[in-house]
Amino acid sequence: MASSAPAMATTQASNGRQNYTFALTVLTSLFFMWGFITCLNDILIPHLKAVFTLNYTQVMLIQFSFFTAYAIVSLPSGMLVEKIGYKNGIVIGLITAGIGCLLFYPAAGYQSYIMFLFALFILAAGITLLQVAANPYVAILGNPKTAASRLNLTQAFNSFGTTIAPLFGSLLILSIAVKTAEELKAMMPEEVTAYKLAEASAVQVPYLGLAAALFVIAAMFAVIKLPKIEAAEISASGGNGSFDHHHDSAWGYKHLVLGAIGIFVYVGGEVSIGSFLVNYLGQDFIAGLKEADAGRYVSFYWGGAMVGRFAGSVIQRKVSPSKVLAFNAFAAGALVIISMLTTGSVAMWAILAVGLFNSIMFPTIFTLAIDGLGKHTGQASGILCTAIVGGALLPVLQGFFADNIGIHHAFFIPVLCYIYIAYYGLKGYRPAYAK
Repeated sequence: MASSAPAMATTQASNGRQNYTFALTVLTSLFFMWGFITCLNDILIPHLKAVFTLNYTQVMLIQFSFFTAYAIVSLPSGMLVEKIGYKNGIVIGLITAGIGCLLFYPAAGYQSYIMFLFALFILAAGITLLQVAANPYVAILGNPKTAASRLNLTQAFNSFGTTIAPLFGSLLILSIAVKTAEELKAMMPEEVTAYKLAEASAVQVPYLGLAAALFVIAAMFAVIKLPKIEAAEISASGGNGSFDHHHDSAWGYKHLVLGAIGIFVYVGGEVSIGSFLVNYLGQDFIAGLKEADAGRYVSFYWGGAMVGRFAGSVIQRKVSPSKVLAFNAFAAGALVIISMLTTGSVAMWAILAVGLFNSIMFPTIFTLAIDGLGKHTGQASGILCTAIVGGALLPVLQGFFADNIGIHHAFFIPVLCYIYIAYYGLKGYRPAYAK
């Protein structure tokens, strides 16, 4: 299996730490942007569900189209970045994501659900290219012993993007109340035309703005200088690098494979919860909120992740990342169970609080999984980014159960995910080569 991200290693930089600080600063802007764009899906879901009169399974094709890109594009992206370089890979990723945003304009204009799904796939393909390179780059850019802490810090800015996106989306996308077929029949032709234009622009304007921002950032990255990553056989996350690196593939490392499963279920569980929040909070037995109001509450879910990541970047300098991971997984699972067994404000705030404990899971699993892989770290990064496809599959599965047993009890899917993550934090993370 070909290496699927830039070959990882020590960073050779002529002016030392100052270069690292600048590089981490500009990379943080990428984490913010893809967090913002990814979380807008949570606002698109209730909007398109109403516009196209979809059931939960059908509307979860939004997440399926978006996260499937990780499964298809991660490994080719890594090989592309190896050939053209890290910085050029970022520029192409940003431009691709920008083109995806532009495709929302005709999709909304023609009111085509298929076109929306295609636009989401192209957008996600660009973000995938950014992720494959950026996560291991941050993990290795500096002291290996603080890799988990450093990745948590940059991921906190990713969570800042996911926190403000629901507010932004609720204000613009959900501000137009979707009318039923009966209501449209009762309207005058010119009123229907005006309504359709307003409904389309509610999606078109935000994504045109995002396209412009992505193209501007691409232009910035085209002219700045970043430290180059060169191959060297060291641990990427603070391990002792003592493994025999003559093995041909990263797939032989048990803690990496178990970590990839951890990424799969973590992203699947987190996205499943976020995708259903607006509709869940709209249920009469939970909060009975209107879509625009419920959309604003989604910010508490993602805001908790932001707070948790800032806190986690400090805590993990003193407490073992694996122990923090296990504790957070148990806490998140318990909160989902509480929400499933209760109603009203208790159920609402329990599910929103899960975000706080989700916070450190992705960067912590990522850094634990690449520990001690040396020259295989690049390939490992591609494997882990491919596992993000959990965000495509598990929300659709939860949508199926929501249609059949009700939205309230369908949350058992994330509970199973957190049980596995707790296992990984307790035992599965230990570096080992599966001989």
